[in-house]
Formats: sequence, C-alpha cells, structure tokens
Amino acid sequence: MKLKEILQKQLTEAAEKAGFTPHSVVITSSKDEKHGDLSSSLPLSLAKAAKKSPMAIAEAIIGKFEIDDRIVADIFPSPPGFINFKIKDSYFQSLVSEIIKAGNTFGQSDTGKNKTANVEFVSANPTGPLTIGHGRNAVIGDTVANILENHGYNVTREYYFNDAGRQMRLLGQSVEARYFELLGKEIEFPEDGYEGNYIKEIAQNILDEHGKSLTPSDPLFKEKAEKTIFADIEKSLVNLGIHFDQFTNEKTFYENGDIDRFLDELKAKNLIYEKDGATWFRTTNLGKDQDRVYIKSTGEPTYRVPDTAYHRDKINRGFDLIIDIFGADHADTYPDVLLALEALGLKTDHIRILLYQFVTLIRKGEKIKMSTRKANFVTMDELVDEVGADVVRYFFIMRGMNSHLNFDLDLATDQSEKNPVFYLQYAHARICNIIKHGESLGVNPQAHFDTSLLTNSSELELLKTAGKFPEIMDNANETLEPQSVANYLQNLATKFHKFYAECRVLTDDNTLTSARIALINSVKIVLENGLKVLGISAPERM
Repeated sequence: MKLKEILQKQLTEAAEKAGFTPHSVVITSSKDEKHGDLSSSLPLSLAKAAKKSPMAIAEAIIGKFEIDDRIVADIFPSPPGFINFKIKDSYFQSLVSEIIKAGNTFGQSDTGKNKTANVEFVSANPTGPLTIGHGRNAVIGDTVANILENHGYNVTREYYFNDAGRQMRLLGQSVEARYFELLGKEIEFPEDGYEGNYIKEIAQNILDEHGKSLTPSDPLFKEKAEKTIFADIEKSLVNLGIHFDQFTNEKTFYENGDIDRFLDELKAKNLIYEKDGATWFRTTNLGKDQDRVYIKSTGEPTYRVPDTAYHRDKINRGFDLIIDIFGADHADTYPDVLLALEALGLKTDHIRILLYQFVTLIRKGEKIKMSTRKANFVTMDELVDEVGADVVRYFFIMRGMNSHLNFDLDLATDQSEKNPVFYLQYAHARICNIIKHGESLGVNPQAHFDTSLLTNSSELELLKTAGKFPEIMDNANETLEPQSVANYLQNLATKFHKFYAECRVLTDDNTLTSARIALINSVKIVLENGLKVLGISAPERM
C-alpha cells in the first residue's frame, strides 16, 4: 500500500474508535514544514455532525491513533482542526531500495488490468499537412494513451477521418485548378479553396504521372491529393513518435447503413423532424434550450450525424473506457452526440471528452499569424525540424489543456537551463555521467548500500519527491492531465540539481558514496519512467 493509503486506513480506524463516522478521509502533502509531511482536514469535516470543535475532534482521534513506528515519527494537531503527520526519515530512506527493485515498473499499477480503452485523437481530415493545432491534439492524445497503458489498460489508438464532403471536394478542385494552370489553361480557382505549395506539388506529381490526359472533374484529383496528404500526415506523426492502431473512415457509416438506422430510430422516438428543408434533432425534448440541425437544407449533414454513428460503433466494440481529444471548438457539438446516444438507450458514462485550447506560436515576443486555408501556417514537420520532437512533445503538454498555449520558439530552441526540456534531460544525463565516472573509479553501482547515511536535508527532500511518483501517476490516471506528470518531473529535476550543488556524490567515504550512488540511481529510474510516459527521450549525455 502507498503511504497515504496506509495513513487513510489507520486514520479511519482511529476516528471510528473515537466515536466518529468518517465518510471520506483525505490526506495531502503539507505546504509548511511545521505541519509535518502530511496532513488531514478530517476533524473539520466531522465538526458539524459531531457538534464539537475541530480541535477537540483532532485530539480525540489522535488519542486513538495506533502509531506505526516504522513510518510515523509524530502525529499532532494544528488549528483550526488539522491532523499532521511527521514521517520517519527511515521510511523515505527505504524508498531507494524499493525504487531500484521496481525499476521500470515503479509508478505503474494494475488499475486498468484486463480493461480496454479507446483513445481517439488527431482525426484531421486529409486536406493539408498537420499544423501546430493538430500537434497539440496529437501529443495530448498519445500521452493520455501512455498514462492509461502505464496503469495496465489495453489501449487502442484510433484516428477517425472523413475523405468525403465539402472539404474534400474543395481539395480536389484546388488540385485540379493548379493542374490546369500548369498546362497553361485558365480555370477559376474555387472559392475557399486550399492554397499553398503542397497543392501545387500534388498537381505537378499528377502531371508527371498521368501527363496532360486528365479532364475536368476527374476523381483522380481528389484521390491523389488524399493519398499524398494522408501519407504525409502519417509520416509527421511518426516523427513525433506516434503510431495508430486503427484508422476509421466516416464514409463507412453511410455505406453500411449505420447512419440511416440510427436516424430511423430517433425518428421512431419522435426526435427527428423536417423544417425549412433541413432535418432537425429535437433536443428540446431532452432538456436543451433549442433543437439542433442534423442535415442542412443543402443536404450536407452536420458533424453530429456521423459522429453519433461512430460513437455508437465504439460503444458496441465493448471498450471499458472511450476517450475523445477535441479542440475547444467542439464544446457545443459533443454534448449533442452524447444526448443522441443516451436517447438510443446507450450508456455514455464511460465516455470522457477532453477539450484543449489552441496554440499560438511566438517568436521574439510576436505572434505568428496563421491560416490553414491560405497556407499561412507552420507544419508539424517544420516545428520538429526546428526544435526537435522532445521539445515539441513537452511544450504541448506543459500547460493544462484548458489553458491557451503560447509556444515560445525562442525558449524552445534555447540550449540552456531556461529551456524546461533541456533542464529535465540534463538532470538525467548528469546522473548517468556521475554513475559512469564512479565506475571508472571502481565504484560498483550495484554494490550494497546503507541508506541510513542519507540524512542531509537535500537528500531527504529528493527522496520525498522521488517517492511521490506513483501518487502522481495515479492522479494523472484519474484526471488524464499529462501536465501534472511534466510539472512533477520538473520539480524532481530541481530537487536533484539542489542536491548535486550541496552534496558531493563521489567522496572519500566509500559507504557514503555507495549510498548516494544508489540515491541518484533511484532518481534516474523515476526520471526515465516519467519521460517514457511523456514520450520524451532520456539522453545519457548532452
């Protein structure tokens, strides 16, 4: 059991012995050293029902608490009604052996053992290269999948796309226009068509392969564009270390009748009707303020229609957990999809929607303006080429997904400790260098070590931080916020650099050297495990 779980159990038992009925016992890390290492506000939550002062309740519970002298050095109350725990140094010192023994499994759990999860992300239609907006989606999705796998889930990474509809027609027409331009023929470029060199390159490839034989409206224009762009998208994702298990085409649900079936079912429930030439979903019958257009008067379905069929398919595939990564612009759409699924009698409580805010590129303090349709954008490949995949991945998840992200290119290319990725990887590389230097001096990193010698405050702080990794990963599994892992690793790196500044690892005292080598080895393991979850490399030299 983890430390907090042990104390929660013991505190619950003590409260019950004192005559109280605790519904939930929460233990958190203390922000102030004078309040020990951990604390609980349990007395405050019990005060109203017990009709006693929180401090009196704290004293009563402490009086019944059976101290485990292997873990707890002291338990004491503090105003207005907290119970505080001072943990023994020996407990933290014992973590070194625990971490080293667990190795690459430290921080993992079996929460998701024998469970399946589907994570759908990126899902960009093949109308152009992946841009930084798609990039944040991609990295969040892949990292969330890593977090789930870290907890034992069998994860399917899925990419859902549409190769039909207005966007794709415009793509084909744009390539067609450029093709005939190359032939010296005047043809009107489609309104809202896709511009940019990639369209011209596709047109040139078609000319090279098929000559001048193509006629207007030939389906080859769209087919070739889709195939070329999708290949580029997959290549861009591989450059970020991202691989998908399944690609699902929206068109499938039109062809196999799924969309017609679910529309008929909603119609049978009087939830579909015609008005002003359009088809509407009667969401007002389901508690919403206004009905939603399902199929426009032009005959073009809105996203809600195929997305509902697609999610019904995912539910039918039997996943224990379904996660969608969407941009903030989907905030108004996805609730209607869930509403339709529920109206069809399907459970949706295992579907989690993660919305992320958009990205702004900053260079020299100035925003870089972008427009996908006008081809004024920075592609993911260009960004990776400039700053590297590790930096791209880290920067995309270092802020909470609910926060708008300013991607500072000057900071991203900085090779100093100002760059958070450099700072983090440098901690790992420095540890590797110390261990290697020790081996050259005859220090065996596998030798017996006595962790009771690790008594310096910076050593203990480093140990306390390293020992929190399983808790951090459990929290990340609950919140699905990769940022919490990134923030934790930064904190661990900071604690290590402080320790390195205060404590010499390779000393004349062989027993102390062995203990400190073991300590930094345990930190190295945690850094590696955390960086692996983030999909970032852990270099041995820099």
